[in-house]
Amino acid sequence: MEQIGFIGLGIMGKPMARNLLRAGFPLTVYTRNQATVAEFVEQGAKGARNPREVAEQSTVVITMLPDSPEVQEVALGPNGVIEGIKPGSLFIDMSTIDPAVARAVHAAFAERQVEALDAPVSGGQIGAEQGTLSIMVGGSEAAFERARPIFQVLGKNITHVGGPGAGQVAKACNQMVVALTIQAVAEALTLAARAGVDPARVRQALLGGFAHSRILEVHGQRMLENAFTPGFRARLHRKDLRIALNLGREFATPLPATAHVATLFDSLIANGGAELDHAALALVYRTLTGEGTTATEHSATA
Repeated sequence: MEQIGFIGLGIMGKPMARNLLRAGFPLTVYTRNQATVAEFVEQGAKGARNPREVAEQSTVVITMLPDSPEVQEVALGPNGVIEGIKPGSLFIDMSTIDPAVARAVHAAFAERQVEALDAPVSGGQIGAEQGTLSIMVGGSEAAFERARPIFQVLGKNITHVGGPGAGQVAKACNQMVVALTIQAVAEALTLAARAGVDPARVRQALLGGFAHSRILEVHGQRMLENAFTPGFRARLHRKDLRIALNLGREFATPLPATAHVATLFDSLIANGGAELDHAALALVYRTLTGEGTTATEHSATA
């Protein structure tokens, strides 16, 4: 069985690592919060003091980090994974980062005779906890097949999209669709309320028709309950939209709807909603209409 190292035990990484441990994989973990490392050690994992130590004890190293700079630092920086990883090992980055960075990381590990995969995920905290994530993978077919038993513990919809960086392109597309659907749900429920119709009943009606979506189901309920404890933080979704818009510029592809929803996230973040769940985009509409709790008010009471 592969010896797995897992780096990054945040909202997503923690339940993912826990699922691997429960599945019986030998696990070594590292995150900056040593209390979290200690928690995993109590559950049977090994702890490490830095990413290099994780790599030295592992045949497969997985990272789940916020953004490109963190991945570059952990993977390629001083005391990074690349300093401890052995030839023939596998590096899997499950963060959401720029495709160009994913390709550069892949090339750096290839020089050490190490295969790399970019394998970002979708499904949020619930999917991470339940092991039902959608996993979009870029890299070689051989590396993908080696990683498949690991991915099957973490997710249900597992797709080898293409070569290095392809998983990150797929994730950028995913985040565009998610953001625009959150916006659509927020607008629709706002309109229902303004028109004097119960938005909860409107949501229930829409769930039975062609407008049904997981976002209407989960985030629509969050909006109704004013419950924005983060499963996925707004600032991270805005980062993902930056990646998508950069890709659009790189390939001369107009993305006007994505650009518009990015400005709404900018408004949410500017008004104190950076650490709220991305479903809190609904609070922007409350600010615009002057009704309900604004992002600033919600953040102050959260």
